[in-house]
Formats: sequence, C-alpha cells, structure tokens
Amino acid sequence: MNRRIVARPYSQRTSMYLEQQGIHPVLSRIYAARGIATRADLDTAFPGLLPPEGLMNAGKAAVLLADAFAQGRRMLIVADYDCDGATACVVGLRGLRALIEATGSKAVVDYLVPNRFKFGYGLTPEIVALAARHPRLGKPDLIITVDNGIASIEGVAAARAAGIEVLVTDHHLPGPTLPDALIVNPNQPGCNFASKSIAGVGVMFYVLLALRAELRKRAAFTAQEPNLAVLLDLVALGTVADVVRLDRNNRIMVAQGLKRVREGKASPGVAALFSVAAREPRKASCFDFGFAAGPRLNAAGRLDDMSLGIECLLATDRNEALAAAQKLDALNRERRDIESQMKEEALAALETIDVVANYTVCVTNAAWHQGVVGIVASRLRERYDRPAIVFAPGEDGDLKGSGRSISSLHLRDCLDLVSKAQPALIRKFGGHAMAAGLTIGANDHAVFAVAFEEAARAMLKPADLAADIVTDGPLEAAYLNLPLVRSIENEVWGSGFPAPTFADTFNISSQRLIKEKHLKLKLEKEGRSFDAIQFNSTETLPARARVAFRLGVDEFNGLAREGLYVEAWEAI
Repeated sequence: MNRRIVARPYSQRTSMYLEQQGIHPVLSRIYAARGIATRADLDTAFPGLLPPEGLMNAGKAAVLLADAFAQGRRMLIVADYDCDGATACVVGLRGLRALIEATGSKAVVDYLVPNRFKFGYGLTPEIVALAARHPRLGKPDLIITVDNGIASIEGVAAARAAGIEVLVTDHHLPGPTLPDALIVNPNQPGCNFASKSIAGVGVMFYVLLALRAELRKRAAFTAQEPNLAVLLDLVALGTVADVVRLDRNNRIMVAQGLKRVREGKASPGVAALFSVAAREPRKASCFDFGFAAGPRLNAAGRLDDMSLGIECLLATDRNEALAAAQKLDALNRERRDIESQMKEEALAALETIDVVANYTVCVTNAAWHQGVVGIVASRLRERYDRPAIVFAPGEDGDLKGSGRSISSLHLRDCLDLVSKAQPALIRKFGGHAMAAGLTIGANDHAVFAVAFEEAARAMLKPADLAADIVTDGPLEAAYLNLPLVRSIENEVWGSGFPAPTFADTFNISSQRLIKEKHLKLKLEKEGRSFDAIQFNSTETLPARARVAFRLGVDEFNGLAREGLYVEAWEAI
C-alpha cells in the first residue's frame, strides 16, 4: 500500500509555552502535538494517579474483600490468558496475599487460568464447574475475575447457583446486558472514572488500593501495611502489552513501573523475561514491555497454558523465575515460526483478491492455529491498512476468529452491526475498538466475510483507508544528537501517545544490503552524515529522498551515537 508521509498538526502557541517552561524545543513540539498543554501534564509521580474512589464500585469491592478477610473466606482469581490477564492475576494474588498477611486474616486466595482451547474466553459455566473443584483451594466462596467477566452472564449465574459469590474486575466494553455481580469496570454504564482506557491489570491494582484504604479504615492491620507500589512493574507490563491508550493515568503507572525496573527493583519474573530477551533492565523502555517481555508471556496463552506465565511472574526465586522464562522463550520461538508460516499462507491466499478494492481482509485455513490468529490479523492489518480478521478451527468444530482494526473503524461496533443484520451468524463476540474476538460456524466463513465487508463499508469512507505515515515533521540537524535521543527514550510512549517519528529530506551517499534483508544507509543533511537502517526492506533508495525515521541509540564497541531507523521514504 502506498502511504503519504504527512506531518502531525500541533499548536505553535502551546509548543512555545512548553519551551518557556524549560522543555527542549523539539520535545515541546512533540508534546504539543499529543495534547500536552503544560509541564504539569508530564508529571508521572505516583501521587498524580486518579483516586480509587472515582472508579465506580471500587469502594464496594473493597468492602466485599475486607469482609472476606474478616470471615476467612476462600477466594479464587479467574484470569484471562493474555499478558494483561496474567499480570492482573499476579497483581491480584500478590496484593491480596500481602494484605492477608498484614492483617493476620485466615483468608486464602488462589487462581485458575482456563485453557483457552478447551474452555474459551471468560467465566463460563464450565469454568465455574472447574473452579468448584479447585485442586488446591476446593470450592471457593468468592470468584474474582480479572481482565474478563463483563460478558459472563451465564457463568456468573452458574456461580451464584453453586453458592459462589462473584466480583467482576474488567475493562472490556460491556454488552447490552450485564452479569448479576458486583462489577468494577470503568466502561460500565454510570462509571465516570476519567481513565476509560485503563487495562485489566490497572483495574485490579485500583481494587487493591481501595481495599488497603478500607482495611486501614477498619484498623485491620496487625503488621506494617504492604507497599503496593512494588506491583507497578507488573502493572506497567500488562498495560503496555495490552496496547491500551496511554492517557496520563496510564502513563503514570507505566512510568513508575519502568522506574522500578531501571532501578533494579523488578520482580524476579519480570527480570527473568528481560534476561531471556537479552534486554537491559537499567535501560528499560515501553518497547521492552511491548515487544520483548509481553510476547513471551503471551506465547504461553497462545500455544499452551498461561499458568506457565503466571508461575514465572509469581516466582520469588531468581533461578525458578529464569527456568520458567526460558520455557516461555522457547514457546515464543515456536509461536514466531507458526506465525511466519500462517502469514505467508494468508498472503498467498490474498493474491487472488483485489485487496485495495475491498474495505476488509478476512481469511481462514483449516490448518491454522487458533492461538496465533490475532498476531496474523495484526500483520495483515499493518500490510494492507484494512481491518483484518483471521479464523482458525476451534476444538469444538467452530471457527475462532481474532480481528485487528484501523483507527477509523470501531471493530466491536462493526461486529455488533453484523450481528444485528444476521443474528444467527456470530455465535459470540467481544473486544475493543481496535481488537476483537469472535466465533462463527464451521461453514460460515464466506457468508461472514461478505457481511463484515458490508458492515465496514457502512461505517467507513474511502479516505479512512488511506493510512498515512504521520510524523512530527523535520528535525534540524543541530538537534539530531545523543542527548535528545536519550530524552526521547526515557519518555513513556505507546498507544495514543506515539513515539516521535520525523521526516526530512536527505542525500543518500551510500546504501548496501545486510543479511540479505535489511538496508544499511548513510544519510547526509546540512553537512552532517548519519548512519541509518531500514529493516526488512531491499528496495534501493534514490540519490535524494524524503525519509520518515525514528531515532535510537546505536551502540558499538562501547561507544554510543545517535542512529536513524527508516520507516518509509518518498522520492523527490
């Protein structure tokens, strides 16, 4: 797909105001383009977090859990099988256990993470039956869902029928009917919590903050109150890996988590994930969470059982954590191999289709692995700039699909439109604006593909499909230096607060292919020469081009200098 290189708009007045407050001129422009109005908006100190009492039902959840402590009840966390779910589970377990110990309570808490291939998603009646005969806990008095539950109407009903109370903590968008349980979810009707994009792990962390306040009010502590900030590396990991929008509240939690990792205070599990990914904790960034630690955790849920990931994050012994992380690393390598093959097969299937004429991409294959369909959908979305859904056979004979969308199409709303037009077509679905999962019948792919295309056409305009390379404009050669690169690397970037990309015109003085798939470049501007690389590209650049690039640190033989990473280019 041909993409234009365009500059992100920003307020020059705001940029100048930020510069007057002592912020670097380039960073002032970058921040102004991302809605930062004052230096205070960049403060990521922990006290800046939104208070727990603003999250609907967090206080009621705290009372429920404090009562459970007082009564010595058995609590079971039912987790989701992705990185957000795994970190939310571990935050819940470690936080609740620390609070139990500090209050001298006889309550106990354990966890259950269902195998996605056998039990599907969320708290289902089958999972409730499994929970009722938990091997370590026995039948729980209270089930706490993390990163799931908002759509579990039948599962909650089954739990209540079995005499088990349910607390739902989730962040996914609710359907028209809510489960009959106490719900903590910023996206439920009536909740005015300002951070609607908080991840599942963030919701669980907020419940713990509210619980600690409730226990303090009851004078329940018999020992020193636990410091819940020790959980922030996990909160940061789950938040970044789930690609939720990094509003200020999320940026505070992520920044505090990164700070702990950089200071050598990461939990053994997070430290082990950094180790097997060959990432340096003292230089930890959002990239490390999103593209190194996160995928290794997700590999367990995609190919096997997320229990391995949870046990890695729960480990208190460094060697135990490292052994689990090494298994996760092996699973991730296997996942990459499967993904690569599926992607090639998907691209081959699409060669017979005029993708440009379509608004959507929708593919399936009887041999594909349902645990990897979401990643392949993401790759197809990136390649074609179209909302993409990839299906694979489920164990029950249905087709399990995972979709990734473009910014102009709310994917869950699109699936809802399909479901209303053809009520019998989608058996179940759920998700966000940018990602969703669904189940259809084994023979319904062709019908669904047509319905999905029609729904997308009703919601999109042709201009919505023209994905531009959005940059922060030119960067003066005088500012292209290592201190600026370091400042950029130390910031919290992610969804909704994208890392800066620049665009400028360069003379290309040399270029050569390395490892047969990457282009090594020498770019010249204003009398200076810069080393650059374009990954996974073999197309030769002209002698002069407009280049969109990211900045990074290029380290070799102990020396560090600024490096340019080419994202795209235009001939001029």
